[in-house]
Amino acid sequence: MSKRNLFFVVFAGLAPFAMPAMAADVAQNYAPQQFSDAPYDWSGMYAGIHLGSASSGFPNPFADKSSTQFGGQVGTNFQSGVMVYGAELEGSYSGGSKYDLGRGAELRRTWNGAAKARAGVSLDRTLVYGTAGYSMAKFKAKGNVISEDKWEGGYLIGGGVEQAFAGGISARAEYNYVNYGDVNAVLKGGTRTSVDAASHSVKLGLNYRF
Repeated sequence: MSKRNLFFVVFAGLAPFAMPAMAADVAQNYAPQQFSDAPYDWSGMYAGIHLGSASSGFPNPFADKSSTQFGGQVGTNFQSGVMVYGAELEGSYSGGSKYDLGRGAELRRTWNGAAKARAGVSLDRTLVYGTAGYSMAKFKAKGNVISEDKWEGGYLIGGGVEQAFAGGISARAEYNYVNYGDVNAVLKGGTRTSVDAASHSVKLGLNYRF
């Protein structure tokens, strides 16, 4: 047998084994790319801090009824599909949102805390949510008020947007409205009065998930 004929015999014998391997290699090179990035999961516990402005009137940080507010929060989230549910405890201090009672008397809201429920929609790393709950605040007597400082409670509603980053860090902006109802006070001379106390706050915060 000539060398030429021997070559064709060997080639014919190896071809059935070589063709499947070549086909698999071509299929792998031209297979559609698979994206492995999973949607962001908001589930889990978190803790953080916030800073903003609190006011007894329209939420204007430059109004004379406004004051700086700062504090912290802890909470937890549960996610089902794109829906995110959660609960949060918050505590903060404000320099004193002012409530004018007339005749040189006023009340100032200082310490406050809130228990809130949250529900929102996840747009991957962006969470748009609403919040509602109950808030307690301390009202400090100033000027001609002779009654003692007191704590009052009221309902809270609000909403915000939160953006997640790497390392479990997220940043958010949130607005809260709280209505404490009528807060009573006694002025010098024994005069009794009250003010319909509401609070507006705009806050920026940072959270860490663990």
